Parts: sequence; C-alpha cells; structure tokens
Amino acid sequence: MRYRVLGGTGIEVSVHCLGTMMFGAVGNPDHDDCARIVHKALDQGINFVDTADMYSAGESEEIVGKALRGRRDDVVLATKVHFPMGEGPNRGGNSRRWIVRAVEDSLRRLGTDWIDLYQVHRPDHTTDVEETLGALTDLVRAGKIRAFGCSTFPAEEIVEAHHVAERRALGRFRTEQPPYSILARGIETSVLPVCRRYRMGVLVWSPLASGFLSGRYRQGRPVDLGAGRPALTPARFDPALPGNTAKYAAVEELVALADEVGCTLPQLAVAFAAAHPAVTSTIIGPRTMEQLDALLAGAELTLDDAVLDRIDEIVPPGTNLYQPDGA
Repeated sequence: MRYRVLGGTGIEVSVHCLGTMMFGAVGNPDHDDCARIVHKALDQGINFVDTADMYSAGESEEIVGKALRGRRDDVVLATKVHFPMGEGPNRGGNSRRWIVRAVEDSLRRLGTDWIDLYQVHRPDHTTDVEETLGALTDLVRAGKIRAFGCSTFPAEEIVEAHHVAERRALGRFRTEQPPYSILARGIETSVLPVCRRYRMGVLVWSPLASGFLSGRYRQGRPVDLGAGRPALTPARFDPALPGNTAKYAAVEELVALADEVGCTLPQLAVAFAAAHPAVTSTIIGPRTMEQLDALLAGAELTLDDAVLDRIDEIVPPGTNLYQPDGA
C-alpha cells in the first residue's frame, strides 16, 4: 500500500481510504461482516477510514467504532457533520450549536476520545463561515479533533473560508472531499487547483461514478431501473435517455482500455482518481468483502502517461458526463 501526506498536516494516509457509507441499514446491515471488511482493509495496509454521522443515521459510526476496538491508534479516522440527525430544528447544519453537539455524539458512537479529521459535509449558507471555523478551531484546541476539512465545497467557498481564517486568526480547512471520477472531471478546472494552492489534502469520493464504472452497466444490455443504484437515480442509468448515450459509449471505450492495461474497469477508475497530483487518497466504499477484494487487487496499479492520454481522449479534462451528487 502506498501512503501520502494529508495536505500540510504531516499525517500519512493510505492512497486508498475505506469509505463506510454502505455500512448499516442502507447497505450491509450485518455488523460482524462489516467489521471483517474493516479488518481486512487494515490488514492490507489501509490506515484511513472515512464515515459520517448521517450514514444509516449513525449506525455506520457505531459499526466503525466497534470494528476499531484495539486498533484505534493505527487508524486515521475521519467523519463528518452537517446533514440533519433527527426531527426538529437545530439538529443539522454548520452552526456552532450543532457542531459542538454533533461531535460529542460522533465520539460516543465511534467509541473514541478524538477524531483525526472532522469534515463539514456540505456548505451551509445560513451560517457565517466564521461561526463554523470558530467552532472547529475550538474543538482542535480542546483535543476532540486533530484537524478539520470540508466536503463538496465549490472553489469560491473554499477560498472565502481561507480568507476568513486568515483575517480572524482561526484554524483553516486542511482537506476537501469532492466527487471525482473519469466521468465527472469538473473539479479539475477549479477545485483541485485551489486545493493545491492552499496545500489542502484531497480525498475523493465516488471514483466509480455511482456504480456507472463498476462494469455492470453496458451499452446494449438491459438495465433494471428498479433495483440497486439505478433505483435511486434511474435518470442516470436509463439507456433510453439521450443524455446517457455519451456515458454508455465512454464505458465501452474504457472497458476496452482496461483490457489493454490488464485490469478491470473499477481498478482503472480508482487508479485514475489516484493519479491526479492534487489527490491524496481515493475513497472506496465496498458493501461486501468480494467488492473490497476486487478493488484491493488493483491497489498497486499506476497509470502511465500514455494510458492517461487515452482517458483524456475518451473523456476530456474538466468534463462532466454526469452531475455528481451535491455538485
């Protein structure tokens, strides 16, 4: 397993990060099986685990906490705050009131005294960014978190947050977690350059483009729009829609390229995301042990310039063939 330094934090993390969004009710409800997935990832050299309070309404954090018992010191643990947790007002967002409450809830569910990377899951335009940065800075000083970052923020809001942090002598976002894949390259135009400018670590999510680069969805094959990923967003997968024609055509070319390289399409997709010089770690989110094994089989795969040039011909830099969630 390869390792990189997370921005300017000095923290070394694996190039692959274990994402746990599929742990719990929305994906794999078997806690023991999820724990085995965590242990297998750690045994293979992954030291970076990412979750969020809202994944399966806190269940993912609970699973991760149980799985890391006895191994917590070996893991860089990341979680997130923002989305509503329960009914009623003031149970979500980026206010000081909610962040201070939410971090305590996450610490309890994770069974730990500290969080290595605490991320603001989305922007909150009802809260001044100074309020958010102030609360996060105080949590660092209190020892509850080691560093903090943002997720799926547009470039201009990342810049604004850094300017506010400098003017107010507050801690700054040390990482950004954006969606990034061969089919969704929009962040190459502004977000990734801004992150490099501010020496931010970047951990990218959805390298398989919501499953479109899994190899399961191919041109000319029927798609069950009532099951799996297509059931959640059928408009993304329906081959009858003109907007999906370019995606399916690109997948066919990418499958052929993967065959030439000697890897699977998912392995090619993950290696592509890790190849960008601004990217620190690529989040893989397996639901099953088989999915983890298939992705880890390509963990050492690196793409040379000739392969990357071929990908650029199929999907030009900065192009989004589909719009990522939250983008």
